[in-house]
Amino acid sequence: MELEARQVSTWEGYVDWRNKPALRGRHGGMLAASFVLVAEILENLAFLANASNLVLYLKQYMHMSPSKSANNVTNFMGTAFLLALLGGFLSDAFFTTYRVYLISAVVEFLGLIVLTIQAREPSLKPPECDLHTPCQEVNGGKAAILFAGLYVVALGVGGIKGSLPVHGGEQFDETTPSGRKQRSTFFNYFVFCLSCGALIAVTFVVWIEDNKGWQWGFAISTISIFVSIPVFLAGSATYKNKIPSASPLTTILKVLVAALLNSCTYKNTSSAVVNMASSPSNPHSGRMESEQETVKASTTTETPTSHLKFLNKAVTNKSRYSSLECTVQQVEDVKVVLKVLPIFACTIVLNCCLAQLSTFSVEQAATMNTKLGSLKVPPSSLPIFPVIFIMILAPIYDHIIIPYTRKVTKSEMGITHLQRIGFGLVLSIVAMAVAALVEIKRKRVATHSGLLDDPTKPLPITFLWIAFQYLFLGSADLFTLAGLLEFFFSEAPIRMRSLATSLSWASLAMGYYLSSVIVSIVNNVTGNSIHKPWLDGANFNHYHLEKFYWLMCVLSGLNFLHYLFWATRYKYRGTGTANE
Repeated sequence: MELEARQVSTWEGYVDWRNKPALRGRHGGMLAASFVLVAEILENLAFLANASNLVLYLKQYMHMSPSKSANNVTNFMGTAFLLALLGGFLSDAFFTTYRVYLISAVVEFLGLIVLTIQAREPSLKPPECDLHTPCQEVNGGKAAILFAGLYVVALGVGGIKGSLPVHGGEQFDETTPSGRKQRSTFFNYFVFCLSCGALIAVTFVVWIEDNKGWQWGFAISTISIFVSIPVFLAGSATYKNKIPSASPLTTILKVLVAALLNSCTYKNTSSAVVNMASSPSNPHSGRMESEQETVKASTTTETPTSHLKFLNKAVTNKSRYSSLECTVQQVEDVKVVLKVLPIFACTIVLNCCLAQLSTFSVEQAATMNTKLGSLKVPPSSLPIFPVIFIMILAPIYDHIIIPYTRKVTKSEMGITHLQRIGFGLVLSIVAMAVAALVEIKRKRVATHSGLLDDPTKPLPITFLWIAFQYLFLGSADLFTLAGLLEFFFSEAPIRMRSLATSLSWASLAMGYYLSSVIVSIVNNVTGNSIHKPWLDGANFNHYHLEKFYWLMCVLSGLNFLHYLFWATRYKYRGTGTANE
């Protein structure tokens, strides 16, 4: 009875910040998650305050060419999001998400200190240039300081992205409907808090950088990430932290190699699960029996499921090598990871569309009338549109749309994760079509006003037309990112949860890279001795941007069909402890 009471009063598999068993009623819940949300506002402010305007810093102060500046910013942001996989891996295999966040925040803090010092000290930057002094691009030790600072920041950002959302999601009781509803609310507001940090970054901090100096911009980022550490630590007494298990990559590789070797070595498909349980000569039978008794109450299956049958050979054929012996649970875990990969791949094109918001959409707006009354809006602040849309839509979605759909569908989720992601993909198709139509209108105005060949004068059309594509893409980002985070978190095995959730950020990184690849391919295919490339030249009005947007619209449509193929065949795991 004492043992049962103890199991009821503690969170199995979780510890508190002192490495003692986490207690129900004392650890976890929305209070604990609220500290995560505040820390995310500060962390994203620190990251985007510089990333959103970094291309200008590299161009004006480090004297890089526009194309090289853009490539370096793309590489920096892509690397930061890809490194989320490293943060997720470390959280699953070696450290708790609690420790990974703290370590990563300190790393980002150190990188920002380096960038702040360089921005403040003229001796660490290239000499200023004017009409009489040619510009000298940053090189040697100064370039080493710049890139060291940037990629130390990227390392810290990756660790935070790979640990913080998972840490917040783990604070809820996923065995109860109320706990799962609270977890869904958390992920909605996680994206909301991302936008809160971004709003401050692209308005206040960008203005500081442009008007007071970049050393102050970097200093604000440094202070912001530093403050996030005590804010996060303030919730230490309320957190429950998942105990790390074995390396998820080791498990995945072991199952894949075992299945491959066993299929090549053995043609006999008799069940090794039965053989291992009955054979007295098996040295692992006692350990297997004790493990099965330990997890008797869990949903671990005794025989492998029928889908992805190839992997069943890892257990249905006895391995010649003891190090490659797999349990049925390990095989099932790997199956789940492989099942979610096609969903992950289908979101890369969406993030490729989102990449246009920080490139061509900004250039479009720069040619238009950017005045709002007496206020002139800088093009670098245009990301404020999707940010504001997300901040408006997130509470509406959580407090109005979801409760209504729950009543209509009479289901716990209301809208499933895959439906949410699919709706985001549809919005991205609409956004690219709207962007193409707006560009057609912009060029028509340029032609009628006689400014098609004069890119120096603003066109007599308000930049608010661009807000339409920002509206649809911002909405797509809300539905897809929050849906992906919760989908990977809830579907992934608990032993691989952080790594799987990090795929959401990896998709964003690959979208940035894919955007650059598509632009290069389009220019190579469309450019010849007779015709200029669609997206090249000094005069932006001569670009065939509307054709490029129609191309992205078609690619997004094909991608959605690809997504439907996988989404309609996907079977969710059971709720509650089934996820474990």
